Amino acid sequence: MTHGIRTDTHTAYPNRGWRDTATRYALLPLRVFLGVTFIYAGLDKLTDSAFMKSGGAGSIGDTMRAARDSAAIPALVDLALKNPVGFGSAIALGELAVGIGTLLGLLGRLAALGGALISLSLWLTVSWASTPYYYGNDLAYLMAWLPLVLAGAPYLSLDAVWQRRRQPAGGYR
Repeated sequence: MTHGIRTDTHTAYPNRGWRDTATRYALLPLRVFLGVTFIYAGLDKLTDSAFMKSGGAGSIGDTMRAARDSAAIPALVDLALKNPVGFGSAIALGELAVGIGTLLGLLGRLAALGGALISLSLWLTVSWASTPYYYGNDLAYLMAWLPLVLAGAPYLSLDAVWQRRRQPAGGYR
């Protein structure tokens, strides 16, 4: 008689009930929300002809000039005002990349860090003057990104697929 582990019944994540399943996928709704929201925000900026101008109603330039004096770090706004259209394009493309990476779980921690940095920069500039502080949505977005920075995208993601492929045969390290 041979003793050992039956590999045909072993699973990496045994199903212990709905609580374990809920815990495992707890960050998935946040990931989907932030991913879709940032994709939408990036596309909205890229397709808005009024936004991608250095001046005029609804432009990135006028938005930054209006936020400059009330920003926590006016020097950041001054830097962006040197080329407002370039800055607006960089923010829009950054939001698009962060959203796609987050939604697909592609380099999940890096995408979440990018989202956190975008949210931080917007909070320190555009949303800083919001009173009370919790009316500024960029701070809430910053806090929403932090769990994804810490946890990444371990389930239902390209990161998880790559992680499984890197494991040696048999699933043990």
